[in-house]
Amino acid sequence: MNDDFNDYFENDQVVEAPQPHVETPQEREDREIAEATIERRHNTMRLLLVACIALLALFLCWWVWARYFHPSVEGHERGYVMQVVSEGALIKSFEGKLMSERYVADTIVYEANFIFTISNDSIATKAKAYEGTGQRVIVTYETYRGNLPWRGNSTTIVTGICPDTTVTADTTRLTTRRPYNL
Repeated sequence: MNDDFNDYFENDQVVEAPQPHVETPQEREDREIAEATIERRHNTMRLLLVACIALLALFLCWWVWARYFHPSVEGHERGYVMQVVSEGALIKSFEGKLMSERYVADTIVYEANFIFTISNDSIATKAKAYEGTGQRVIVTYETYRGNLPWRGNSTTIVTGICPDTTVTADTTRLTTRRPYNL
């Protein structure tokens, strides 16, 4: 066969098939992240649970602060220092007893000691100087609802001690006065 005639499709251009797209490393990373990510819708139960946990944590922080770090009572007591003892092996504190002035005049004998803890060394040396001397002192203290290991065994912490200068009479030498001279 003779192929001398003109082909009808000869002048048409050959359409090449599109080349497959070569993926760049950035496009590959974006595609993998998109495949691994699970789209979640807004969940009100989860939001409510997070809010409850946050409120519970806030309440717990407030409770610890109120129990251990905020004094429930601040005051002062007058009396005589009876005993100051150093306690603790690792965490040193000083435990003491004060015979309160309000129990000295009482005729009924019951627990008349004001038990306290001193965590400051300078206050403890002052208290030891007054121990057993019979000199009346004023003790400034704070009482907490709970005690911490570094604050000693008592919930009453002494913050200051000074001699009581309001008493001018010498109470160590009492004289008796006879009503009638016989």
